[in-house]
Amino acid sequence: MWKKIRVTLLLVILLVVGMNAWRDMNQDWSKSIVVLLHPINADRQASTEHYIQQISVEDLEEIEHYLQLLSESFYGKPITFHFQLGRELKILPPKVPETHSVLDTILWSLKFRYYAWKQHEGDDGSPSVTLYLNYYDPKLQKVLKHSTALERGRIGTVNLFASKKQSSSNKVVLVHELLHTFGAKDKYDLATGQPINPTGFANPEQEPLYPQSRAEIMGGYIPLSPTKSKTPNDLEDTMVSRLTAQEMGWVK
Repeated sequence: MWKKIRVTLLLVILLVVGMNAWRDMNQDWSKSIVVLLHPINADRQASTEHYIQQISVEDLEEIEHYLQLLSESFYGKPITFHFQLGRELKILPPKVPETHSVLDTILWSLKFRYYAWKQHEGDDGSPSVTLYLNYYDPKLQKVLKHSTALERGRIGTVNLFASKKQSSSNKVVLVHELLHTFGAKDKYDLATGQPINPTGFANPEQEPLYPQSRAEIMGGYIPLSPTKSKTPNDLEDTMVSRLTAQEMGWVK
């Protein structure tokens, strides 16, 4: 009797997980996308806290316009994105593994999902995506660790600088991770950081090929030569390729 109950519960859990995974991989773009952002004082500095207190929803309007404009060029009509600034969290997301071990990645993914479940409160509602924004004072943290996001689960941990001077480049990183949650794949070499030709280039048909003037958003960087690239200063320095649009379902 108890064995049948346990098997039934397991089947129900697997069904729910399967349905959620299918939903996450089959986004209905006819509906508005709600993105919940939770800022976190990752380095526990007073300067970082001061920056977080000044963040407003108005700061995110540029991202909404960027996504609506580009989605319309592929999807045929603008997709509506609404960004909501959630409460500041005190607990950091689990640390992303530095190795590429499959087991480490799976364990981290489970820990991250559990973290997201623990941090969620009723007032958060049911957002399409939840991103955890880990802010660091650039005077103390010169280089940020790699951000990452999960398509199955629609959550991401994003490392950003607590500086108005870098708010524009922060938006590039935020959009890159956001698009990951909808299925967009990285288009740069994980070993070198260089955008992959041609998928990671904004204009792979350009002659001469280098230097490029913009970055493909999932390529991450603007290629200057076969071995050099630079970080886009703002979203105007980026674009979304047709391949990235296809990966997200913007192109049938």
